Amino acid sequence: MRDTTRTRVREGLGRLKIRRRPSAMRFGSRSRVLAALIVAVVAYGAGGSARAFELRSPTFSPGGEIPGKHTCDGPDLSPALHWSDPPANAKVFALIVDDPDAPGGPWVHWVLFGVPGTVRELLEGVPRQETVSGIGTQGLNDFRTVGYGGPCPPQGPSHRYFFRLYALDTALVLPPRSTKAQVLKAVEGHILGQVELIGRYRRK
Repeated sequence: MRDTTRTRVREGLGRLKIRRRPSAMRFGSRSRVLAALIVAVVAYGAGGSARAFELRSPTFSPGGEIPGKHTCDGPDLSPALHWSDPPANAKVFALIVDDPDAPGGPWVHWVLFGVPGTVRELLEGVPRQETVSGIGTQGLNDFRTVGYGGPCPPQGPSHRYFFRLYALDTALVLPPRSTKAQVLKAVEGHILGQVELIGRYRRK
């Protein structure tokens, strides 16, 4: 009699365990869905807008070929850029352009900071001077010049050029001719949002 009772208890526990597994699986699925929803809400911000912070250029598409006029094979003018839907409380923007495919490691082509938070575009051909009224302050590129220095890769495969725009919650206390490293150090803890645009160029 005792053996029969023990057998029934074991069978009952077995059935109980089997019934619990789907419930645990459902709980795990619900947890993952809830986590995804939380991430989505945080990404969209307190304002509830699903629009994205974007950086674009009218002269080349994302991942597209940068026109020769923006390179050392042409007039070497900085390309026009425009951005939309930055974080609402952005005070200033900073822009860094570099080439991660350069033979000796990343090559810096443009350092620009202190761009007012109300600005939404840069026109083509930003002057190569330390401070440009209404635009911002320019740092040193790896050509050791102030302002924009366009793509000028060696013969061979195309290189990628990353245009990275940072939305910041405060102005940077940096002098003109600051380097990429100095700007990146200064923006630590102040980045509200970041977007990038990649262009390519290959010497003909």
